[in-house]
Amino acid sequence: MSRIEQSSEEEERRAPYDPMPHGPAEVGVGPWPGEWPVGDHWDRDLLRDGDRRNVVDRYRYWTMEAIRADLDTRRHGFHVAIENWQHDFNIGTVVRSANAFLAAEVHIVGNRRWNRRGAMVTDRYQHVLHHPTVEDLTAHLRERDLPLYGVDNLPGSQHLETMAVPREVCFLFGQEGPGLSPAAREACDATFSIAQFGSTRSINASAAAAIAMHTWVVQHADLSHDDTWRG
Repeated sequence: MSRIEQSSEEEERRAPYDPMPHGPAEVGVGPWPGEWPVGDHWDRDLLRDGDRRNVVDRYRYWTMEAIRADLDTRRHGFHVAIENWQHDFNIGTVVRSANAFLAAEVHIVGNRRWNRRGAMVTDRYQHVLHHPTVEDLTAHLRERDLPLYGVDNLPGSQHLETMAVPREVCFLFGQEGPGLSPAAREACDATFSIAQFGSTRSINASAAAAIAMHTWVVQHADLSHDDTWRG
């Protein structure tokens, strides 16, 4: 096997569940005790062998397809897009956060292949779309009347902390280091920055994405609903 093939194989490798170094040796539950429940959403293999996935208790023993279908009934109004010109390792973490905050869709702009390791399998429950260029992304968003808000420390950027975030919006994030590409900056309907108080000019792209998504949640999500998971 060549070095390139080996790297590609490692990139596709997925962890079965989150490591828990300070918790129990295994997460999840064992085989279903007693008579099996009836319903199309139950996974017979998981009922027999146990469910060690990193999912909330509501979805224990459910099929992956059933979980996605249930999530689709209550996804939030925001989308997340990230440029992928340098195979950024942050993309997987952005996808994982998008799943946690229940984004409508995640958009990968640029290279189709991206490092999935940081997603920790959550991309299987999330709608992930690929767009070869920023222009393709904006065409997709225009069909849905979705504004594009980019995060970048640009002159004229709004302050996320005081900004009224639209209920229907797509957040766009650039690569770690260079930030948004010139084409992305031109395509954005608005840009926002995140308040920082230390010596560094920027924060990690995946951290910025999580902050933006959580800001949407604070402004628009129903935090009193039973579907608000808290671990």
